[in-house]
Amino acid sequence: MSIAERLAAIRAELPAGVTLVAVSKTQPPEAIREAYAAGQRDFGENYAQEWRAKADALADLPGLRWHFIGGLQTNKAKYLAGRVALVHAVDREELAAELSRRFGQKGATARVLLEVNVGGEASKEGCPPDRVEALAAAVRALPSIELAGLMCIPPPADDPRPHFRALRALRDRLGLRELSMGMSADWRIAVEEGATLVRVGTAIFGARPPHGARGGAGPATAA
Repeated sequence: MSIAERLAAIRAELPAGVTLVAVSKTQPPEAIREAYAAGQRDFGENYAQEWRAKADALADLPGLRWHFIGGLQTNKAKYLAGRVALVHAVDREELAAELSRRFGQKGATARVLLEVNVGGEASKEGCPPDRVEALAAAVRALPSIELAGLMCIPPPADDPRPHFRALRALRDRLGLRELSMGMSADWRIAVEEGATLVRVGTAIFGARPPHGARGGAGPATAA
């Protein structure tokens, strides 16, 4: 199947109000252009260096919205300022403060999601669930930043549904709107549990080229 055919198949199942983020990490700009030609506008990238090169190469595409979905080093926040529609993986106050500062310098507002480590995995980034309310309060106090919602990646060996439900309950308690959850293998479950954004990569683009072929570095977040 072509990229356009895969996109059409997913959209046919996706309810209104849920944004499909096409995870284009390690994919070449040509693949993004093909998806764009098929009507896709929201694209997710994990690695700052790789994303910058693609954003420059695709700057001629009007209405393209970039989502930064990977773990972000504080010193890379300056590259995103004014160029990214949504940052999905804010997990500490230091990063939020730097995004606030850098976006403010550009006269822009950083829309962000808090990444929650729902499975308590030591190897995974994200704010522990019992610290999310404090982090949310700190982020809301910053200028030039909008706390839009929450994001998670459940442990791959677990049933994702309880984790999605827990994240939704936390989102509701905080009075937020967005829930970024669900990837190629479990996006349908995520939608059933209230996702407003699903991050789908291989189910759209097919097998992913090995990381390193396209540049960039950083932890993998979403597929």
